[in-house]
Amino acid sequence: MLNTFSDLQLTNVKAVYSGNILSSVMPVYIGEHFKHLQFIADFDVYIAHQTFLSLPDVMMIEVDDEGKCFEKVMLIRNHPVLKRLIIILIGTEDNAAYRRRSLELKVNDYYIYPFPTADFVSRIGFLVKFRSVKPNIHQLEAEMKDTYRMPVSKRVFDIVASSIALLILSPLFVAVAILIKLESKGSVVYKSKRVGAGYRIFDFYKFRSMRSDADQMVQQLADLNQYANEGNKNGKSAFVKFSNDPRITRVGKILRKTSIDELPQLINVLTGDMSLVGNRPLPLYEAEQLTTNKWSTRFNGPAGLTGLWQISRRGKKDMSESERKELDNYYANHYSIFLDFKIILKTIPALIQKEDV
Repeated sequence: MLNTFSDLQLTNVKAVYSGNILSSVMPVYIGEHFKHLQFIADFDVYIAHQTFLSLPDVMMIEVDDEGKCFEKVMLIRNHPVLKRLIIILIGTEDNAAYRRRSLELKVNDYYIYPFPTADFVSRIGFLVKFRSVKPNIHQLEAEMKDTYRMPVSKRVFDIVASSIALLILSPLFVAVAILIKLESKGSVVYKSKRVGAGYRIFDFYKFRSMRSDADQMVQQLADLNQYANEGNKNGKSAFVKFSNDPRITRVGKILRKTSIDELPQLINVLTGDMSLVGNRPLPLYEAEQLTTNKWSTRFNGPAGLTGLWQISRRGKKDMSESERKELDNYYANHYSIFLDFKIILKTIPALIQKEDV
């Protein structure tokens, strides 16, 4: 009989079991002690669809004769999002070499079936209680800070170009600031936390084009999100964008129509938070949805003031979420100084948008 402590520890534990040999007996053997226990048939498909919002607490993996279980462990341990998962290996016979390999790969524990259920549940309860397994964006930033380095030529170009642009455009900055202040209360420059290259978080600047309480209205306007029908399995879309956004002020509509609201990001470019060309830096609530293997690639490239999305189909309702993700991934994998110049040349005609988005 299990003690109350162990049962309580697993009340909210989400566990996943991968394997075929014992999959028929495990539901009866340990299933009653987990409120959330999922048996998966295809490990790779399951892993590919995980974000840190949907991660399990514990991953149980069967030990097989061919050692494929260790390939699964290595995939998890080498993944920036999954690497902190609690991993339990379960085999049908003891193998000293396999146990040594498990230690090398930092497997949390190794059990041989049949095992004492009470000890097994208590062990998992202990691991879950004393170990954090779900990373957040700040942890991802620390994990990936060494994975992206901006080329020197790109950085030099950014510094020179942004400095010249800020100097030339300074009279325009003053005029826009006066117009914003005359129309509505609030700061001239809107500052928010954004996620850029390597999941790095920084302060992102724009001329304020919305009401001062715009961020608080996002949930109220969720049904108007043009990406709402492309959400993940939890119903959440990675991107948030409203057609004819009611939060935008009259001056704000003009600023957005001409993309003048984006000009303060030249400061971000000058300080190194962004580049002139790259993928758009995302708000934290959007970046949280893009931590799977397939879509996290976009964060391996620089965050930019303009990019492929802006010159491709910006402002069009038929720009799907998946298309936007594909464009981001393409740039992250292929960016070069020549591609950057091509995007810059095509940006000016794309500045005038066809609709208010």
